[in-house]
Parts: sequence; C-alpha cells; structure tokens
Amino acid sequence: MALTKEKTQALISTFGANEKDTGNIRVQVAILTERIKQLTEHCQNLKKDKSASRGLLKLVGQRRNLLKYMQRTDLEGYRSLIKELGLRK
Repeated sequence: MALTKEKTQALISTFGANEKDTGNIRVQVAILTERIKQLTEHCQNLKKDKSASRGLLKLVGQRRNLLKYMQRTDLEGYRSLIKELGLRK
C-alpha cells in the first residue's frame, strides 16, 4: 500500500532540486498526491475500511495546507505544480 522507494525517488528527482531534496514543498505535495491516489483506489475497493478513509482525509488536509502556503509564498510555482500534478482542473 505504501509508496515504493523507487517511486519516491522518482518523485524526488522530478520535483526536487536534487536527490536529497525531500523537504521541498513541491516534493512533499507530489508524494502526498501519489499516496492520496493509492488510498483513494483502496477506499473505493474496500468501502468499510474506516481507518483508511480517515487517513485519506488527513493526507488531503496536509496537502491542502501545503498548497495554501505555497499559494501565498510562490504563486507561479503553485500554478505550475497544480498543472503538473493535474489537480484542480
């Protein structure tokens, strides 16, 4: 269910400045988005798994807060990240 190391490293290299740049907001949002996609699929298959649903809501809230911060501080970066990840169509 969790992200594999290879997928995480791919996201870090795509959205980060270098391979060790895990604290970057773009990287954090990208990783959260991938985890949200996986949990969404899991929750659609297992509707009675309430703990997974709660975890999904927590992840969505974390991502929302990071995106709000990014919107305040770096509007152009925010817009490009939204477009790259395919959020808010």
